[in-house]
Amino acid sequence: MKAIREQLIKQLVKGEFLSGQVLGDELGVSRAAISKHIGALQEMGFDIFSVTGKGYRLAEPIELLDETKIHAELAKKNIKTKIEVHNLIDSTNSYLMRRLPNQNVPGQVCIAEYQSAGRGRRGRQWISPFGSHIYLSMYWYLEQGMSAAMGLSVVAALAVSDAINALYKVNVELKWPNDIYFNGVKLAGILIDLEAQAMEPCHCVIGIGLNIKMPNKSAELVDQPWTDLSSAIGVEIDRNILAGHIISALLKRLKIHSETGINTMVAQWQAQDFYINKPVALITGDKVKRGISRGINTQGALMLEVNGQVGPVYGGEVSLRSGQ
Repeated sequence: MKAIREQLIKQLVKGEFLSGQVLGDELGVSRAAISKHIGALQEMGFDIFSVTGKGYRLAEPIELLDETKIHAELAKKNIKTKIEVHNLIDSTNSYLMRRLPNQNVPGQVCIAEYQSAGRGRRGRQWISPFGSHIYLSMYWYLEQGMSAAMGLSVVAALAVSDAINALYKVNVELKWPNDIYFNGVKLAGILIDLEAQAMEPCHCVIGIGLNIKMPNKSAELVDQPWTDLSSAIGVEIDRNILAGHIISALLKRLKIHSETGINTMVAQWQAQDFYINKPVALITGDKVKRGISRGINTQGALMLEVNGQVGPVYGGEVSLRSGQ
């Protein structure tokens, strides 16, 4: 089934009309089966229309993610790392986690056009329409162990910010613990998956979901305010170039993190912190704690002021909202 859909994708992105009968003959399935597969691709976010007597065609051409083009971007910065591009996958994070402990190399990247089981924080679904956004995960190995992993969300958020600023000269806002905003609305999310024993080095997968050009049909499924980069800045986005910039920025920040932690990044984060010095509500299950956000500490914990006392709040099941 996946193989047939992969073949259909390759044919569709050429931009020509495709006959259901001819496709069926080529792929060894019935015309009705082709129709079902086309329906499944439409559910994934493909905007496909059909014309009687002509067949199927994409409403707009799509430039697919291309390993060669991403490597070309990295070569400009003398960076080499392993990159896998998938058309269809369950989750880029899950894919790399399944390959632990010895099938990944540090800095290895998995990037996909579509995720059938994309994950956000706290088990939420990450809506992942085909060919619309960037779903990118990187494997990293932390010699320092679990204690150093807390800062990875800070590292990843700043790396995405670096890439967007370098290419488009705009500044994003950062929201603890793992969101990236533009004009106060969610643009991207970060998901960190970890595997380690206490007091041992830690396997990490850093996942980034960045909205680029949200299809209308997919937008209806998102349960919170959002924006996408293309409409936010009014520019057509080349996803291959942007992916290359994100990968290089992330590798650069991870190198600093492995040497000095996030000590040098705290001030940079706070300069873009959406909630700094604002009233906030911390929600854990059905409990709400109110205070004033005072930025983050060198472990990446939120510093919350309650009744004049400032103390750290660590991630996990905590959700941060406006306290007003």
